[in-house]
Amino acid sequence: MEHDLTIADQAVAWYPDPSRAAATRLVRLMARLGVPDLAGLNQLARDDPERFWRDAVVDEVGLRLRRQPERWVDTSQGLPWTRFLLGAELNLWDSLVAQHLKLRPADPAVIWEGENGELAQLSWMSLAAEVGRFRQGLRQAGVQIGDRVGVFMPMLPETVVAVLGLAAEGAVLVPIFSGYGAQAVASRLEDAGASLLVTADGFLRRGKAVPTLTTAREAVRLAPTVRQMVVKRRLGSPQLMSGETDWLDFVDQPLAGEPPSLDSQAPLMVIYTSGTTGRPKGAVHVQAGFPVKAAQDLAHAFDLNQGDRLFWLSDLGWMMGPWAIYGTLMLGATLVMYEGTPDYPAPDRLWQLVERHRLTHLGVAPTVIRSLMAHGPDLPGRHDLRSLRILGSTGEAWNVAPWLFFLEAVGGRRCPIINYSGGTEISGGILASYPHLPQKPCAFNGPLPGMQAMVVDDRGQRLVGEVGELAIGAPWLGMTRGFWQDDARYLDTYWSRCPGIWVHGDFALESEDGFWYILGRSDDTIKVAGKRLGPAEAESAAVSHPAVAEALAIGVPDDVKGGALIVFCVLRPDATGDEALRGEIQATIATALGKALAPKAVAFSRDLPKTRNGKILRRLARAAYLGLAAGDTSALENPDSLEAIRQSF
Repeated sequence: MEHDLTIADQAVAWYPDPSRAAATRLVRLMARLGVPDLAGLNQLARDDPERFWRDAVVDEVGLRLRRQPERWVDTSQGLPWTRFLLGAELNLWDSLVAQHLKLRPADPAVIWEGENGELAQLSWMSLAAEVGRFRQGLRQAGVQIGDRVGVFMPMLPETVVAVLGLAAEGAVLVPIFSGYGAQAVASRLEDAGASLLVTADGFLRRGKAVPTLTTAREAVRLAPTVRQMVVKRRLGSPQLMSGETDWLDFVDQPLAGEPPSLDSQAPLMVIYTSGTTGRPKGAVHVQAGFPVKAAQDLAHAFDLNQGDRLFWLSDLGWMMGPWAIYGTLMLGATLVMYEGTPDYPAPDRLWQLVERHRLTHLGVAPTVIRSLMAHGPDLPGRHDLRSLRILGSTGEAWNVAPWLFFLEAVGGRRCPIINYSGGTEISGGILASYPHLPQKPCAFNGPLPGMQAMVVDDRGQRLVGEVGELAIGAPWLGMTRGFWQDDARYLDTYWSRCPGIWVHGDFALESEDGFWYILGRSDDTIKVAGKRLGPAEAESAAVSHPAVAEALAIGVPDDVKGGALIVFCVLRPDATGDEALRGEIQATIATALGKALAPKAVAFSRDLPKTRNGKILRRLARAAYLGLAAGDTSALENPDSLEAIRQSF
C-alpha cells in the first residue's frame, strides 16, 4: 500500500524532564513489577495475564472487589467473548465514590461551568448524597437490576449523578448524545428497550437555548418502551406533562439501603456508535470492564492522580463522556465540566476555563485546536495556563502545524501531548503517547499496556515500516461484550477479517524507530490512479499552507484516474479565497504528496461538517459534494456546513 509518509519523517519535538518522568505512575509501576519498559510490560501481559490484570490494572486503579474472581481471564467461549474477573462481585460505588469519600469528603469531585458563567461544585460528600437520593428515586420508580435507562442530557452535574446512580443500582446506562434529533434518540431507546429516560429541559449553546425536552417528548412518543421521564430543569421554564417527573421530586427522598453486590459480568452500559445508516450499533460493556479500562488509561498514559483536575471536551453520548466520568472519579481526581463551545462568547473561552479552574489535564479533538489556532498564536498566552501538566487529544489524526501549536502556544513546551486512539468498543485506547517518553508530532509511543496491538496486511501478517490495518492480537479487559442483541454483526465487524485478530478499521504505521501513526479510517481511504492515501495526509499538506486553518479531504470518482482527490479548505480570517490562492494550495499538496496525488480541485468552504466534540464527518462532506443522500446525520453538530460544502464549487 502506497502512502506519503512525511508525517513520520518529523523529528522529535519534545523530551521529558528526567525527574518528572521518573515520578510518573507508569514508570513507578514498571519499577514495582520489575519490568524495564513498555515492551516488557506488554510481555508480562502476554506471559502472565493474571498478574498483569491484577497488579498492573485492577490494583493500580483502585478497583474495589467484594468477592475475588475465580478466574482472571476466561476464553472458554472463544476470544471474541473473553471474560475478565470471572466470578468476582463488586459495586462500582465502592470504587467511584466511597473510597474517596472516606479520605477527602470536602474536596471537589465535580466542578461545572455553564456557558452563561454559572458555576456549581460537588464535593465527594455532596456527590455521595446526591447519588444516594437518585438511587432511591430509581428504586421508587421500580427500576431493577439489568433495566435499561436512557440518559439524554448535556454535561451537567446531574448527568454525573445519574451515571453513578445507575451503576450503583445495577441498571444499564444508555448514554445519548445531547444534540440528537428525536428519531435518533428514539431508535436508541427502542433498540435498548429502555423503560426510563433521564433528560433536561434544555441547555445553552452559543447563547441560545436548546430545547432538549421537546426532542425528548417526541422521542418517547416514538419509543413505546419508555414509561417514565425524569426532567432536570436547566432552563427552568416548561410545564411538565403526564409521565414526566421533575428531577427535584425524583430525588426528594434519602437513600434507604446499601448498593447491591453485582456480578462482574453484569451489563453496565449500552453505548451506541455514531456513523452510517441502518440500525445503530450498541456496544455492550460490563461492570468490571469499561470503567476499569478508562481508569487504567488515565493512570498509565495521562498520569492522572488524586487531586488533579481533568476537563475533556465531549458529550455523554460519545465514549469520552462516560470515559471521563468513570476514569477520573475512580482515580480520585476532579472532573471539570463545561456546557458550551470552546470559542463562545469569545475565542479564548477554553483558555479561560483552564485558568479559572486550574486544570492540570486538558483534552480536545485536533479539530478544536485547528479552529482555535486561526485566532493567532498569542491568544492562549494571555491567560495563566501554568497549572496544565498534561495535554490530551483523540478522535482523529493530527496535522503537524496544529500539533506544534498545541505544544508551544498552549503547553509552553512544558506539557506532553498524550495522543490517544481507540474506540467505543475498546473502552478507551489502543495506542497512546506517554509523559516519560520523547514525542514526535502527530505520533504515538506505542500500544497501551495490555493491548497487543500491531499493524497487519490483508492476510493478518505484521508490518513494520509499512502502512496497514491496526489490529489487536489478544483480548483485553474492557473489550465490548458484543453488540446489543446482534452478536453476528459484532463478529462480522471486528473478527471476520483475520481469525483470532481484532481488526479495528484504522490505517496505521509502526515506524522503524518505534513511533506509531494513525492515518485515518480505512473506510475513508482515497484512491487516485491506483494509489492509496489516507485523508489525514492530504489534510496535513493543505494546512501546512499559511492561509489554511482547516482542511477536509475526500475521494471521488474520476473518469481518467478512477478516483480523484478533492480538498475543502477553511481559510484564516486574513486570507482571500481567489484563484491564485487555490493554485498555491494545490501546488503545496502536490509537493507534499507527489504530482500523481495532486488534488483535482481545492474548494473554499466557510465550515466543515463535525460532531460536537470536533470530529470531522468526511462521509457527509462526500455525499454533499456528489449530491448523494446524506444518510444518518444525527451526529452532525452544524447542519449548515453541508450547504457550505455544496456552495463551495
